Amino acid sequence: MGEPHRIGIVGLGVISRVYRDTLAAHPGVRVTAVADLDAARAAAVAAELPGARAVGVGELFAAPDVDTVLNLTVPAAHADIALGAIAHGKDVYGEKPLAATFPAAQGVMEAATAAGTTVGCAPDTVLGTGLQTARWAIDTGGIGRPQFATAVMITPGHERWHPHPDFYYTAGGGPLLDMGPYYITALVHLLGPVTAVIGAAGRLRDERVIGSGPRAGRTIPVEVDTHVSGVLEHAGGALTTLTTSFDGLATAATPIEVHGETGSLAVPDPNRFDGPVRIFTDGAREWRTLPAAAGYADGERGVGLLDFATTGPGEEPRAGGHLALHVSEVMSALLTSAAEGRRIQLTTTTRRPAPVPLTAADRWRGRPGTS
Repeated sequence: MGEPHRIGIVGLGVISRVYRDTLAAHPGVRVTAVADLDAARAAAVAAELPGARAVGVGELFAAPDVDTVLNLTVPAAHADIALGAIAHGKDVYGEKPLAATFPAAQGVMEAATAAGTTVGCAPDTVLGTGLQTARWAIDTGGIGRPQFATAVMITPGHERWHPHPDFYYTAGGGPLLDMGPYYITALVHLLGPVTAVIGAAGRLRDERVIGSGPRAGRTIPVEVDTHVSGVLEHAGGALTTLTTSFDGLATAATPIEVHGETGSLAVPDPNRFDGPVRIFTDGAREWRTLPAAAGYADGERGVGLLDFATTGPGEEPRAGGHLALHVSEVMSALLTSAAEGRRIQLTTTTRRPAPVPLTAADRWRGRPGTS
């Protein structure tokens, strides 16, 4: 198998626990260093990981035993951390989004190209059996040529459960930038890159009331649009109608539906790795559920990093930076279109990532032959 791929983690908040659990038992990777603004937290995490040490961010960037920097900081810091790692010749894999703004995301990719390093980015949920089985159904002609799709994400707002929801309602927040990466990344896997968009947006109210935690009952200002809709024009000719909203109580809509010449496909929540994929074909009397046919079974966050670490030289990772850059531009263009009332042609494109063959959990976790 060769030497393990060595990973340094920057940012040790809640999401890091899932990543650490995914990475810890895999023989092909090893966490060698961790860094966080809270030095005590970094020391505690390092103590849980055999062979890892707590260091400062700059020391982690320069460490000779770090091949890839796992960037789990807050979105506002994503670009700075990525650029710091790239400047030291490190590959970078980060949580979504690639950067807080499209220009910042462009800067990250330009720096990586100049340095000859590789960038990867979540979401990796789209590599699970849910989305990948839906893609398999499309690619094998299960619904004929795709014509159009719908994608719907509606919630009443994170202030109902989050004790510190302020970020979701200030610049860089809102339903599209929060959840859009999952849906748009999934749509690129299913239907290919986007060539142009038309957007519309609005907000239901100017204040929100925190519903839990020590600040319950306090109001916070709403500075961004909380309902964003749009039409995505895909390179293959299909159209997607996208709705992301913090202004609805609930929805019965399927997260994603793809409609083709001979059938329709119901796709599960792209924020999950699994879920039922249902198909309705011409002449059928009812929907039927497809068995898992592709994807990482029982996926967990971090499987995209494992996939990234095993991508061959010169190949684009499935959860790659160019895809994340394209998704960033789609979201930016939708918001610009909504503000300016015009159709916007995109400047970036990306290849559809390679499909994921059906892979048992023990195998992707590095324990082949145990299942």
